[in-house]
Amino acid sequence: MSPVSKEVLDEIALTEEEYELIVDLLGREPNSLELGMFGALWSEHCGYKHSKPLLRLLPSQSPRVLLPPGQENAGAVDIGDGLAVVFKIESHNHPSAIEPFQGAATGVGGIVRDILAMGARPIALLNSLRFGPLDDSRNRHLFNGVVGGISWYGNCIGVPDVGGEIAFSKSYSGNPLVNALCVGLVEKDKLTRATVGAEGNLLLLAGSGTGRDGIHGASGLASRTFEVDQEMRPAVQVGNPFLEKVLIEACLEAASTKGLVGIQDLGAAGLTSSTVEAADRGGSGIRIDVSKVHRREGGMNPYEVMLSESQERMLLVTSPEGKGELVRVLEKWDLPWVEMGWVEKGNRARIFDGEKPAADLPVKALTEPELYRLKGSMSEEAKKARSFPLSQVPLPDNTPEEVLLTLLKSPNIASKEYVYRQYDNQVQTNTVLVPGAADAALLRIKGTKKGIAISTDGNGRYCYLDPYRGGAIAVAEACRNVSCVGASPIALTDCLNFGDPERPEIYYQLEWCIRGIARACRALNVPVVSGNVSLYNETRGEAVYPTPVIGALGLTEDVQKHATAGFKNEGDLVILLGASGVEGRVSHLAGSEYLEVYHDLVVGRPAIDLELEGKVQSLCRRVITEGVISSAHDCSDGGLAVALAEACISGGLGFKGNFSIRGRWDAALFGEAQSRIVVSLPPGRLADLERLAGELVVPVAVLGIVEGERIRIGDMVDSPLSDIDQVWRNGLEEALTQEPR
Repeated sequence: MSPVSKEVLDEIALTEEEYELIVDLLGREPNSLELGMFGALWSEHCGYKHSKPLLRLLPSQSPRVLLPPGQENAGAVDIGDGLAVVFKIESHNHPSAIEPFQGAATGVGGIVRDILAMGARPIALLNSLRFGPLDDSRNRHLFNGVVGGISWYGNCIGVPDVGGEIAFSKSYSGNPLVNALCVGLVEKDKLTRATVGAEGNLLLLAGSGTGRDGIHGASGLASRTFEVDQEMRPAVQVGNPFLEKVLIEACLEAASTKGLVGIQDLGAAGLTSSTVEAADRGGSGIRIDVSKVHRREGGMNPYEVMLSESQERMLLVTSPEGKGELVRVLEKWDLPWVEMGWVEKGNRARIFDGEKPAADLPVKALTEPELYRLKGSMSEEAKKARSFPLSQVPLPDNTPEEVLLTLLKSPNIASKEYVYRQYDNQVQTNTVLVPGAADAALLRIKGTKKGIAISTDGNGRYCYLDPYRGGAIAVAEACRNVSCVGASPIALTDCLNFGDPERPEIYYQLEWCIRGIARACRALNVPVVSGNVSLYNETRGEAVYPTPVIGALGLTEDVQKHATAGFKNEGDLVILLGASGVEGRVSHLAGSEYLEVYHDLVVGRPAIDLELEGKVQSLCRRVITEGVISSAHDCSDGGLAVALAEACISGGLGFKGNFSIRGRWDAALFGEAQSRIVVSLPPGRLADLERLAGELVVPVAVLGIVEGERIRIGDMVDSPLSDIDQVWRNGLEEALTQEPR
């Protein structure tokens, strides 16, 4: 029988079998600190023990990729002119469920430091958020807290928040998803690494004092399920964005010092993960004296110091001769620092408290947990939902115009201006397109003509109904958003949000979503260069929808040649790329917003033709680059009618369409068939578009004309643009101000 209780093992997310394996590896029983270090580094959050075998399925190479995924803090891609873009997305779901303001704020701080650890200046933030319905008071509390935390931290550190997405569903009630993405820019030959280097190098800890906040964040919060009424507040970190701003400037200057060997963020598992993982990359051992670590709480023991996840801290590794220059930089910025250890021969992590030994562990044992390849199976509930006969869904009693207004008011589709107006999106003056103007954010690369586009996307309903196709659609939609501003997708980062992988139905979702992502990446020729896995997203036994969030990075050689979503000119033709007409196939209703809002159904099986998707995106980029079109906006949530309405609202111009519909009107107007983009162009350029579409074998259809101040679709919709605009613009705020349940 194990001398450690099951309660203790549960607290650090280790099984009894894993404990026995640790004993075998060490040839003895671990002490408390050693066990805590194993728990942190063998956790799902740090060790990826259920997901790493599956993540190997993802393509990760291209001529632009500078570093293999998983070897550093973030992915890095070459954009030419001697520059690299560094980017990554990560989750802070569980902390945000407990303390939404600080949970979201420190999620922003953590992803910024991942970029900083690569020697890159953070230049943009995006986020992808999921909440339960806003008529529930707790969900509303979580929403307001998360948005407040993101805006507070990002605005204080001077990094613009330029885009993202927000969705609402009952599956996220009590367990919000808070995914933060950061983009950085660095000269390619100045990328820094997270390594300790050779024997004799010194380990410096810079930044905030260490406290007790965040202990068991990686092993407790992020690697097991939890209950909303469970008291875990000490596991949530507390942020100081003003110190983070100083840390950013100091570390960027430190990166140029001659003796600097490596930089590593203190994120999940704090000192334990930062030092041990850096030692593993360097193939060396480390000796740390925790008594040297500066603290902001008294009476802390070695366990607390090594496993604290206090924010705004960085590990800096320097050669002995380079220490003086590095220290001068830190002191110039008035940044607290200590020398807490050095690099040794061998491959052991030796922790001391003064002269007293506290832990002595082999680095490889800590960084190579047992990996699990499980067998998943689709749940009976999901099978039933997928096979639901959509032909039995009745047409609504409401008119098409009433349906359109209702969907535009839905928080999933309505304007998110209430959120992004709280974010500073102009600081650093790189922002070309403000949030809401286009399908993706667009940033200029100063000193060049280039621009980069970034988008986040994912749809949990699709992945619940068909994880394989849903994963592929997430990639396609993120890349389509980037293509709609004129940029070519060159790399992806992913954040995989799922329930408990030890349940067969969840593991099935995880595996087949990853397989779908991999399939789409190969079809669209775009690699995954970084990411994060967030599992155990469950509350009271109910898992969130499987929600892979894809962050897409696009590159344009001329940032001036871009498109926005809104119609631009009276008399422009409105064209649909990706279809030869408007079809109302009942299959297009699968997983749609319309089906959930009007029929309270999440059913059907979404589909995508990846070959067509690639062709449509190529055509869109080409007609933007060649100046053929005036606007571009993809068809996604809410379908064609919503896409047309959004293009009218964004441009302040109406639309008159008299296209014919084949099939059901609800499926034609509100079905969510993939691989479609609405564009507008002067009538004189139609021949150019048709010629290019013919070359790429992309079907196109003329929908109508930009005209007046009304939206008219045949005899089905005839509404003043002002009414449409008001409903869409006020939908989210109305949901927030209604009396909660």
